[in-house]
Amino acid sequence: MKDLQRTLRDRAAGLPDAPPAELNERLNAQAAEEGLLDVAYGWVDSPLGRLTVAATPRGLVRVAYPFKEPDTVLEELARKVSPRMLEAPERLDDVRRELDEYFEGQRQEFDLPIDWALTAGFVRSVLRATARIGYGDVRTYSDMAKAAGSPRAVRAAGNALGANPMPVVVPCHRVVRTGGGFGGYTGGIERKEFLLRLEGRPEA
Repeated sequence: MKDLQRTLRDRAAGLPDAPPAELNERLNAQAAEEGLLDVAYGWVDSPLGRLTVAATPRGLVRVAYPFKEPDTVLEELARKVSPRMLEAPERLDDVRRELDEYFEGQRQEFDLPIDWALTAGFVRSVLRATARIGYGDVRTYSDMAKAAGSPRAVRAAGNALGANPMPVVVPCHRVVRTGGGFGGYTGGIERKEFLLRLEGRPEA
């Protein structure tokens, strides 16, 4: 028995830590072809930290800042979108490229399709309106409440922006307080300041 255990241990030591990249890509492609892949996820390095990104066949569904544990993000996606998920970075090449271009100052508008599956109702209305705010422009929380069809729901608009599942791409950083001041930001005020300065708005 001990000889068998020793043999198995020795053989296991020679196995790779992870499957070859080619095998992983082949499995991902086969899963997609057979309709078994609903959510592809990966990571993008950025000046704001390592972002967790995920997409469905309909489009980008999640961008998460590094303060949120990747496992927590993936669990949320499995629960709210689909458990049929794979790490498939090759399916996120366009997301990675456009984010890189944005942070390098070479892109002012994202062309990525959006999957709004993690939003609904008033939240979705606010975020759809937010997605239309131009590069370097700012709006107020009051503006966004009006744009979503509920002018008095300013606090609710702020909560909707705080629940934005795709920061940076859906630019909630461009929404500021009436009368001045950056206002809040789910990624931390320092990230909001960074993004506004990147877009040429040193002061909100």
